[in-house]
Amino acid sequence: MARAERKAEAQALAESGGAMTHKQILLVLVGLMSGMFLSALDQSVVGSAMRTIADDLQGLELQAWVTTAYLITSTISTPIYGKLGDIFGRRRLFIWAIALFLLGSILCGFAMDMFQLAAYRAVQGIGAGGLFSLSMTIMADIVPPRERARYQGMFLAVFGSSSVLGPVVGGLFASADQILWVDGWRWVFLINIPVGAVAVFMVLNFLHVPQLMKNHKIDWWGAVTIILAVVPLLLVAENGSDWGWDSALSIAMYVTTVVGIVAFIFAERAAKEEALLPLNLFKNLAFTLSTINGVIIGVAMFGGMMTLPLLLQLVNGASPTESGFMMLPMVFGMMTATIMSGQVTRKTGKYKIFLATGTLSLLIGYVYMIGYNADMEFWQVAIGMVFIGFGLGQLMQTLTLVAQQSVAARDIGVATSSATFFRQIGGTLGVAIFISILFNSLGDTIGRAFKDTKILAGIKQAAQDPQVLADPTNRAFIEKMSSGDMANLSDQISTDSSFLSKLDPRLARPFLVGFAESATQVFFWAAIVVAVAFVMSFFIKAPALRETSAAQEAMKEAAAGSAH
Repeated sequence: MARAERKAEAQALAESGGAMTHKQILLVLVGLMSGMFLSALDQSVVGSAMRTIADDLQGLELQAWVTTAYLITSTISTPIYGKLGDIFGRRRLFIWAIALFLLGSILCGFAMDMFQLAAYRAVQGIGAGGLFSLSMTIMADIVPPRERARYQGMFLAVFGSSSVLGPVVGGLFASADQILWVDGWRWVFLINIPVGAVAVFMVLNFLHVPQLMKNHKIDWWGAVTIILAVVPLLLVAENGSDWGWDSALSIAMYVTTVVGIVAFIFAERAAKEEALLPLNLFKNLAFTLSTINGVIIGVAMFGGMMTLPLLLQLVNGASPTESGFMMLPMVFGMMTATIMSGQVTRKTGKYKIFLATGTLSLLIGYVYMIGYNADMEFWQVAIGMVFIGFGLGQLMQTLTLVAQQSVAARDIGVATSSATFFRQIGGTLGVAIFISILFNSLGDTIGRAFKDTKILAGIKQAAQDPQVLADPTNRAFIEKMSSGDMANLSDQISTDSSFLSKLDPRLARPFLVGFAESATQVFFWAAIVVAVAFVMSFFIKAPALRETSAAQEAMKEAAAGSAH
């Protein structure tokens, strides 16, 4: 599109009061969804390729820091983007976020060791922090709330598809020695470049919302103290299982987090209207309750969902690539629920009901998965996945709508980023808590499995089979078992479970049964957490949906102010 045409379109948009046509909205959404796709895909694509990356860069012991660096910077930058977007304009900031993400991707693609990769992932994370929250905020700017639910389905479809494509793409690149004379795993990062270019092109050419710049100060003390509050929490959440949850280092992190939270509250009270996260938002009961519910849902969602791919790979024998495809039932449930709830919201203007039905569906899914065992067929597991996805599809967009509708149009940016920020915090804590529950219980559950008479009979039978003994892996396992060195084998499953796929099924059986039993404990506690969210959903008052977009309201306020 020529510059003159873009200028004319922007002028026409301004004259229309900020209202955009369906075609204009769709063109903008292509750019926004491309940005969100980058952020969502990168979280899953790197995980499936990490072992190959760490081996090539000779830093397997440092792989956790590659994940942690990205997590920290993406989380702490989310609320900062919300405030800066209100000050400098979200279009400009979104482009900067993509640019930072692409810069980090290019640097990651040429990293020479794990220290460099961790540092470059941190740069990526700074960009990623703005991609999701700014996408949702920009959509609130250009689309009236009643119509918004219809378009949010597209965003969640992108989010859901990334969970499937991530492991597949990561596995394909990691398995290739070279692509175009470049190491295969490096394309995990370099593939972001063309997708990011599409996002930048679409936003530059089609996002023409009038920029109503605000004369605000940047809350530097708020930014510093939120880093002090959040970074130690994320560090201990990611590394607590290795450090020890009650170790001196972990306790130091807890204390620092508490000090940071107190300092942040004082900084925000002092900043008042200029605050990074205005405390007066929490005077609104609907916003406060929806935020708390978002944290709870984040704990259950991410914590429980992290367990499912592990089950599919370990117990059902799927590869990382196959487990990605096997998550499709959850994606199906999510997309179905999103479309359904979006249409109902659009036609009736009612959306509070989905807080209750969403948490109920999620609860049913987790309660169903409590019955999981090592003999379950995939189609049986898929039933639970559909219920979980159906619940998430209703909740994710509804919680965002409640947060956005609970505040004035001028605060939509900070409200959206705050909701995203707290949900991410909940998700990080959920993964840490539930993965700890899973692996801390493995010793007991595997021990009980070895005492099962049927399992023992199978092991004895396998130990006397000459064909089984001919395999070095089987023979080494039997020797360890005979020497009573089972503790090391139980610990090994938490770091490298690949040996199980090489064992005779009868020898691997107690580990699969034990892992399945430990997983049911995760689903039990996830169900408890969701039950709390279900009860809370009845106390959240969902404000009536506004008829105009945030940009239209802001332009009206600006016009009224200039008239006076």
